[in-house]
Amino acid sequence: MIDGSELTAARAAADELAAMTQSCEARYLRALAAHATGSLLLSTGDAAGALKTLRQAWMDWQEIDAPWQAARVRVLLGLTCRALADEETAQLEFEAAQRVFERLGAAPDLARVQALQATSDSSTDRTLTARERQILALIATGMTNRAIADALAISNRTVDRHVSSILTKLDLRSRAAATAYAYERGLVHQRT
Repeated sequence: MIDGSELTAARAAADELAAMTQSCEARYLRALAAHATGSLLLSTGDAAGALKTLRQAWMDWQEIDAPWQAARVRVLLGLTCRALADEETAQLEFEAAQRVFERLGAAPDLARVQALQATSDSSTDRTLTARERQILALIATGMTNRAIADALAISNRTVDRHVSSILTKLDLRSRAAATAYAYERGLVHQRT
């Protein structure tokens, strides 16, 4: 549902899974609910909220010995860390997922995580500060400057300056171009 931009339906499904875990203590359901909720939070621009939920999903998948699902969560954790401008941790998550995908022979997942790792090598991205990369990722999720300011606890004027700087440094003309740039370089969760 998230991949098809059906966020309302995805939210309803994630909420239903979460409700099911309240009446049943099945670790599998808890892992599935946390995975779904974390993915939804990330896709709606709440990277900080996604981080805690996805870490819980990873621990639950580990607990029930589900390496493929755990590795897929690590990819989401990498994207979350990238959205939070923590590229070093993002790369560690991607590398951990890559090792599991290699061991399992999961070729499509392996190709995706390798592509995500390669996007951090872009020299253009290095011209942006960590805060600018963070704001660029949030722009790409569709957040307004006001929403970004609220999420990061900074002033709207500061966000305006960062957005202007991002567009200038990357020689982009609009927020739409910035969004395309961010998706091309894997700075936000790409829908596949």
